[in-house]
This record gives sequence, structure tokens and C-alpha cells, in this order.
Amino acid sequence: MSAAPTASPQTGTGVFSQTRAKISARTLRTDRWWLPPLITAVGLAAFVTYATIRSFVREAYWVDKYHYLTPFYSPCLSTSCEPGSSHFGTPFGDLPMFIPLGFVVLPFLLGFRLTCYYYRKAYYRAVWFSPPACAVAEPHAKYTGETKLPLIIQNAHRYFFYVATLVSLVNTYDAITAFHGEDGGFGFGLGNVVLLVNVVLLWAYTLSCHSCRHIMGGKLKHFSAHPVRYWFWTQISKLNTRHMALAWTTLGTLVLTDFYVMLVASETISDPRFFN
Repeated sequence: MSAAPTASPQTGTGVFSQTRAKISARTLRTDRWWLPPLITAVGLAAFVTYATIRSFVREAYWVDKYHYLTPFYSPCLSTSCEPGSSHFGTPFGDLPMFIPLGFVVLPFLLGFRLTCYYYRKAYYRAVWFSPPACAVAEPHAKYTGETKLPLIIQNAHRYFFYVATLVSLVNTYDAITAFHGEDGGFGFGLGNVVLLVNVVLLWAYTLSCHSCRHIMGGKLKHFSAHPVRYWFWTQISKLNTRHMALAWTTLGTLVLTDFYVMLVASETISDPRFFN
């Protein structure tokens, strides 16, 4: 891809400041630097499209026979939910169709992902081109950082983390409840494997969060005086190195889990049972 010329504004910051060398080319890179942000944008758009559609359709999200509940509808707290799918009661009445049944937690989970340090890098580059790649000038003349709306909300990431932890506990409860057989006793099928893998990876992504790492070891001046927190900090730090991979993997497992539950709930396929 040839370097496209970029008109430099008269005033600005960063590469557009008056003290920087004036280069008419957008970049001197000759490799396909635009490919990673393009793949990122397509991947994020695909997930957002799928998740949005599935969150609003209100169909095939609960398998009463085996108690499989898709994570996109958990917890289901409305009387609009299918009978049996409300594991924590129905404190809310019937909801209009424009409100997803998982409305209680979906905004917080969206906030957790949007403010995630890795996702910031991903959509800053792929969507806002700020910058689109290393050594490629961004099209914005000024940079104010995360000090003004809406980007100042990024600083609330640690609070979204607390809610995401609670949601992971709910998903764990859903996965345990799903060990349900046709006769009402214990049962184990392929759907249980799908739900368990998804919840384990969701825990891994949540706990590998930078906020969790800071909670474990932040503000400690002497690790030797806090051996327990130091041990947790070292374990979270190891997990943190895989945060980017887990961010993408959990998007995939969320879609896979929801899609599998949808197929079983709609009786498109039957759930292979290992026991009962």
C-alpha cells in the first residue's frame, strides 16, 4: 500500500507540532501496516453485530431440559424471561422489546470491555486511527489524552472490574446449575463442557485485568512484608501477559456458547449426553 500524503495543519500537537519535521507522506513504512487495524476493526464489528442481534431477539436462549442459559441473557431478572431461566428471581416486570433481557449487566460488561487497556489500544488504532500503527501519523491535529469527555470515563475501568467480577460469579453459578439431567437430577452433556470452558476463560480474562493486578500489589512498598499479596500479584502478573489473547478468546467463546445454546434451544441439534 503506497503512502498517502497527509496535509499538515498549521497548528497542532504530536507529529503536527511546529517543532517536528514536515513530511508530506503519511508514513515511510512500505509494509502492510494497515492490515492489523483492519482485521481488528472487522473482528470487533462482527462481535458487536452478533451480540447486539442476539441480545434483542429473545429467542432460543434457554434450554429448560438441561438448564442451559446463554451468557448474553444472564442474569435474566424480568417476568419476560422464559420460565426457569431466572435463577435470581424476577424483580422486574415485563420489558418492552427495545430493552434486552440482560439489561442489568450488559452496560457494565460493555463498559468493562471498552475501558480495558488492551481494547483501548485496539479500537484507538482500528476505529479512531489514533494512531493507526507505529510510525503512521494520525489524522487528528490535537491530542488531549483521556482528560475530557468521553475518554475521561476510561478512568472508571477499576469500577467496571468489580461489576465484571460479580458477573463472572453469576456465570459460574449458571454453569454449575446447568449440570441438570432430564429426570431433574444430575446430568452432564457437551453443553456443560461449552459453558465451563467459557466461564473459565472469562475468569482468566477478568483476573488478568490490569486493575486486578494493581489491587493485588498496588501501593505496596515492601513485598516482603506482604507475602500473600505478593504471591497473588505474581500469579496475576503471569496471567496479565496473556490479557490480549484472552480478550479475543473470550469474545470467541461467548459467541460459541451463545450459538450452541441457540442451536440446542431451537432443537436444530440435540445435546450429546455423557450422563443422563
